[in-house]
Amino acid sequence: MRVLAVDPGLTRCGVGVVDGVPGRRLSLVEVGVIRTPSADPTPRRLVAVEDEMRLWFERHRPEAVAIERVFADTNVSTVMGTAQVTGIVMILAERLGLPVTLHTPTEVKAAVSGSGRADKAQVTTMVTRLLGLDTPPKPADAADALALAICHVWRGGTQSRLEQARLAVLARTGTAGGGIPRRLPAGEAPAERGLRTAVRSTRSTRSTPPSRPSSTDPGAQPR
Repeated sequence: MRVLAVDPGLTRCGVGVVDGVPGRRLSLVEVGVIRTPSADPTPRRLVAVEDEMRLWFERHRPEAVAIERVFADTNVSTVMGTAQVTGIVMILAERLGLPVTLHTPTEVKAAVSGSGRADKAQVTTMVTRLLGLDTPPKPADAADALALAICHVWRGGTQSRLEQARLAVLARTGTAGGGIPRRLPAGEAPAERGLRTAVRSTRSTRSTPPSRPSSTDPGAQPR
């Protein structure tokens, strides 16, 4: 699976592309940082990010997109720029029909280093080791993007399948007017119960060979 991961930011936006599947060696495809001058008007900076990001999609043709989840920050302008860049990446991915997954910083740290409290130096060291790099990726935005890609390869595939199953169950159970899914009751959602049932059914079907119809079965055919 090829994952394009983005550590969103308007001044510096880290982008990393990694190939790999869970349980096997990962490989770096490309890593870089998209920069925009802080003195430029915001609309111009957003256009520059979109243009550069589109080239990344065209150049590498990823199968999935991972983005670091935005959290509140005391610097409103920083949060605004991060959210705007996140929106741009989501739009580009959606137009290409690519699944998008958001990962929290804690989730990424835990996936890469084994601890959700790891610092940037520890994460960078593990990224360098896991990808077999000769030197640590720099700047920090680039290392963060690669850590995000690694996290998605190891965890995001399962999340994507769960989301696809959830949407399939919702499609079967119907939606409220205007295409909005009906409110789910407290506790385990019907989609989750449906997914568990589907998984058990699939495993049972694979492990149990089909039986031949008996002679008393009205639908049995002569041999």
